[in-house]
Amino acid sequence: MQETNIKESTSSIDTIREGRIHKAQELREKGINPYPYKYNKTASAKELQEKYKDLASGEETTDTYSVAGRVMAIRNSGMFIDLMDDTGKIQIFSHKQNIDSEKIKLLKLVDIGDIMGFTGDIRRTPRGELSIKAVDFEVLTKSLKPLPEKFHGLTDVETKYRQRYVDLIINEETRETFRIRSLIIQKIREFLAKRGYLEVDTPILQTVASGANARPFTTHHNALDMDMTMRIALELYLKRLIVGGVSERVYEIGKCFRNEGIDTRHNPEFTMIELYQAYADYNDMMELTENMVAYVAKEVLGTTKIKYGENEIDLTPPWDRKTMIGAIEEYTGKNFMACNNLEEAVKLASSINVQAEDCDSWGKVIDLVFEEKVEPHLIQPVHIIDYPKEISPLAKVHRNNPRLTERFETRVNGWEIANAFSELTDPIDQRNRFEAQALQKAQGDEEAMEIDEDFINALEYGMPPTGGMGMGIDRLVMLLTNSATIRDVIAFPTMKNK
Repeated sequence: MQETNIKESTSSIDTIREGRIHKAQELREKGINPYPYKYNKTASAKELQEKYKDLASGEETTDTYSVAGRVMAIRNSGMFIDLMDDTGKIQIFSHKQNIDSEKIKLLKLVDIGDIMGFTGDIRRTPRGELSIKAVDFEVLTKSLKPLPEKFHGLTDVETKYRQRYVDLIINEETRETFRIRSLIIQKIREFLAKRGYLEVDTPILQTVASGANARPFTTHHNALDMDMTMRIALELYLKRLIVGGVSERVYEIGKCFRNEGIDTRHNPEFTMIELYQAYADYNDMMELTENMVAYVAKEVLGTTKIKYGENEIDLTPPWDRKTMIGAIEEYTGKNFMACNNLEEAVKLASSINVQAEDCDSWGKVIDLVFEEKVEPHLIQPVHIIDYPKEISPLAKVHRNNPRLTERFETRVNGWEIANAFSELTDPIDQRNRFEAQALQKAQGDEEAMEIDEDFINALEYGMPPTGGMGMGIDRLVMLLTNSATIRDVIAFPTMKNK
């Protein structure tokens, strides 16, 4: 059967819209509300496809159902309609022998994109298509704008992200990505609940931008006449809860906001999970991180071996561990631990074509060299451990080397997906670190942290030894859905105004 040619690809949107508004008015003139209040839907497309999967071609039943969804195709002047709901598609067979002769005339007012309800018996056509043999139908929503052409889909990237609702209507792959995203978050919660973690909420509006090296968004509270920032991390309030003893294991999944650039892995508004466990250290966090990711992959995808782009990645624990200094030496042949000062580190970086003259500390040189020379090679999951003290203001000094901290970042496919510490619990040391950050901020580093006096005050009441970990949910979803950009896994990514 041939698809109805509705000429939507060549007609102007305005002309089509005017025609559909006229059809909606025709329905009203016939006493039919084109935007009714409710519909008694008794089955989904998926339920029916599964229940009647063994129904033979040409066989009919007397089992009656009411289905509802969006019209995605119209054939033979409405005799055959493809109806899509959130679970899949089912065909509607609308014939004048089964539907009131006056009512069936209303099908000429139905367009692709309309939301309809149909009631009828289950049958399978001689060609093998499961169908509803309709005896009645209702217009539930008259669509005023045409969908993109069926066989071309939504190819305009700008429209895909700006009008996500259209992308979701057209592309099953997009709908599946967001279903998987929801399931990933559900399984993270399940994993942590089994381990005794308490889910909590902390403020989004804050008075101090701290907990990460990032430039915040700022706003003003009129009633209190005070400047505030949107949180850049979940960390410091979760640690306050550890101090308070509400639980020895807490976590939050929530939005954070960083006033930074946009690229394939960064969006100014993003979702994080941060968790903290008393009486644990970064070794415990490594074990938890790899087991959580493996659990989620297995539960959601049925395997811990995934495909991302051209790479096959094995998420099966245990994951490799490399020191940051050791990984640099592995890929460059240079030992930066032998550098005793900033000048020596900059010179050694220059010898491998890394220009680090703008770095103001040994630790920042290490970070830059790692980013340029090591990061792209880390395809299989690995914990990069023992970061320089200068770039880790919230982590404890390494128990065996005062130049380093007990911090790791987990890398998969070359990306950072998690960042974790043996958390700093010494309030004097924490103040000194904050003051060093404040000095950097005063010298023009917009991403340096501010001094959070109340957090230091909390530490002075005493925080137990604690391990903490933060993970980007969006990047994890990208990895597990083989998505090329973060915009593909955020329903409504930040876009520049037209």
